[in-house]
Order: sequence, then C-alpha cells, then structure tokens
Amino acid sequence: MIVVDTNVLAYLLLPYELSARADALYLRDSDWAAPILWRSEFRNLLAGYLRRKTLTFDEAVKIQAEAEALLAGNEHEVDSQRVLELVRDSDCSAYDCEFVALARALGAKVVTMDAKLIKAFPKDAITLPAA
Repeated sequence: MIVVDTNVLAYLLLPYELSARADALYLRDSDWAAPILWRSEFRNLLAGYLRRKTLTFDEAVKIQAEAEALLAGNEHEVDSQRVLELVRDSDCSAYDCEFVALARALGAKVVTMDAKLIKAFPKDAITLPAA
C-alpha cells in the first residue's frame, strides 16, 4: 500500500508529462490510499480544467467518479493532533501533513512530486518513481 498525494492521482487520470510514471506506479502497486481531503483537492484541480475549458463538465464528473472508484475503501480520516504536530515540526501546510500523518498511521510512504514535502519528511515521502 502507498499513500498518494493528489498530484499523483491527477497524473494517473489526466494528461500530464508525468502520466507514464503514474501509470507505471499503479501497475506496480494499485493499493493506493489517501486522506479524505484528496477529494476536495482533486475537485479543485478539476475546477481549473473546467474554467480553462480544457474539460467539459461531463468529462470532469467522469474523471472524479473514476478517482473515487480507484480510492474506494482506502480513504481515511486522519488524527488532527498528529497533523498539527507535523505542521508544528515543518513548514508544510496542514493539507500536506494529512498525507504524512496517514502514511505513518498505515506504515506506508507518501508518493508525491511535492519537493517541499519530500524535503520536510524524507523518511515518509518519496518522489514518484521513474517509469
């Protein structure tokens, strides 16, 4: 199991330079988890696509449904105290710290392309592997 940052999920489901890397990761390990927060982050990302008219409304709804199906059963609440401890000990946002808190709770790593998160939590966060 791995905890995926919302950006990795986006690379898997939307056309990006890093999509091949996300595809390869999913083929190696499809047991992905995320804090429930991922839904809001992903919807916000889709909102940008809608506003830029890069996706139609129906396409955005379909992609959101695909993402929700992919993470079904692996969305988790995180302990607020743990998140705030991570915030206290880093310069990362509470949003980013939710992913680290979940990874620690599950005994997993966070896969991300967020350099700040990787630098702040090198034992918990790793970069999206090359394809």
